[in-house]
Amino acid sequence: MRHIRLLAATGTAVAALALTACDNGTGTEDEGASRPTATETSGTGAGASGTPTGTAAPDDTTGAGTGNDTADKTAGGAPTAGTRTPGTRPTASASGQDTGTGRSTVLCNGANTAVTAQPLSRPLNHLLLTVRNTGGKTCELPYHPVLRFDQMQWVPQADEDTRPQAVVSLAPGESGYAGVLLSAADGGGTGGRTARKLTVAFQGLTPNSSGGPSATPALPAKGVFYDSALKVTYWQQDLDAITSW
Repeated sequence: MRHIRLLAATGTAVAALALTACDNGTGTEDEGASRPTATETSGTGAGASGTPTGTAAPDDTTGAGTGNDTADKTAGGAPTAGTRTPGTRPTASASGQDTGTGRSTVLCNGANTAVTAQPLSRPLNHLLLTVRNTGGKTCELPYHPVLRFDQMQWVPQADEDTRPQAVVSLAPGESGYAGVLLSAADGGGTGGRTARKLTVAFQGLTPNSSGGPSATPALPAKGVFYDSALKVTYWQQDLDAITSW
């Protein structure tokens, strides 16, 4: 009888455990091997979110050298203000004062010179430009004059064979020269016309930069005839270089 009561008590205990397991709404299941926790996986370089630590996510472009080509090139590729490109001469302001170095360079232009334009009998179809320094400082004439007859829409080219070995420099009262071939001697030029006005522009210390105010020397009353053969010399220190051109 005692044996039967022990069996009944054991059965009651098993039933109570079964009811307790079912009370959580999921029932019991085989858990198998234990799963690693977030703490255990931290050694692999991953955080709790699953993104590897120490390495930027694929869309992360906020750090330096992030792979954002546009931002990196903008930040590191463009020169900063005041940086001079190697191999270039300093530029000058319209007043002729150098703005890039400590050297003061005065440029010859329409504000500190007197400019004249005179037709030559020899060589034929040539015009002589004379620039006289009327200022109190030595001035320079870089490159060649930039000419415009009336309202012409093209710029006469310079004869590269006339490029001097050094920039023409004029002390106060001294003159520099340039020659202008107006038209082809054999009549082979095209688009010929007579000009009544001439504008002479001066270049700065870099090609095609402004050297300051231009000049408008008077032309003969009858004007001058030019055609597609129009070209100029570089500025010259000596008049002989023009008359022999």
